[in-house]
Amino acid sequence: MVIEVCAYSLDSCLTAQQAGAKRIELCGGLAEGGTTPSAGLIQLVRQHLTIPFYVMIRPRGGDFLYSKTELAVMKADILLAKTLGADGVVLGVLKADGSVNEAQTLELVELAKPLPVTFHRAFDMTRDPFEALEAVIRTGAVRILTSGQHQTVELGLAVLHQLTEKAAGRIEIMAGAGVNAQNTPKLIEAGVHALHLSGGQKEDSGMIYRQPAVSMASSLPGEYEYIEASEEKIRAVVEQL
Repeated sequence: MVIEVCAYSLDSCLTAQQAGAKRIELCGGLAEGGTTPSAGLIQLVRQHLTIPFYVMIRPRGGDFLYSKTELAVMKADILLAKTLGADGVVLGVLKADGSVNEAQTLELVELAKPLPVTFHRAFDMTRDPFEALEAVIRTGAVRILTSGQHQTVELGLAVLHQLTEKAAGRIEIMAGAGVNAQNTPKLIEAGVHALHLSGGQKEDSGMIYRQPAVSMASSLPGEYEYIEASEEKIRAVVEQL
């Protein structure tokens, strides 16, 4: 079973690798749940990492219903990720009715080739997980990241088990959202093919002077704290395998 770590910095990528992770999902935009990382970050991760990494292709936070201009940005970002040496990309596109936008997803999957594509947790926002499963399979994506359409993998355990059974080896099911050392055995028993976690912990800013009258952050984490991967948390999950 593969342990994938969602990382937002080069330091977190290196920590995850050191802890025994086998793949990285490289993101920017922590407060938005993950957006496309900068070209500079992709370039440096390629230079320093020995395990595979997939680049998030998401032009903004919010929903997964994209305009023509946003899709154009996603296409440009896929081409850039390929040029900079990514091992795969992560994306997801929906229709307004809550179904997978097969045509647009297929177009992005074809553009990404020969890189493999993970369909991310946009899957968890679809109207029917089993309808969505078949749609994603038809697009040619190799993997689905899902919590089983619940807030955490523990709550979605039954659906995860059903998804692995219905997938029947046609696509990988990767469980993510609240994965930890305690629930890993249950997820293994459910039959998922991979586990996805951030293993994050808050780190305090090194700033000594802290402006009391102004806040630049509209959401957590604030400007005087940040999130980095915890080797201890990640290794605890790895050791359950």
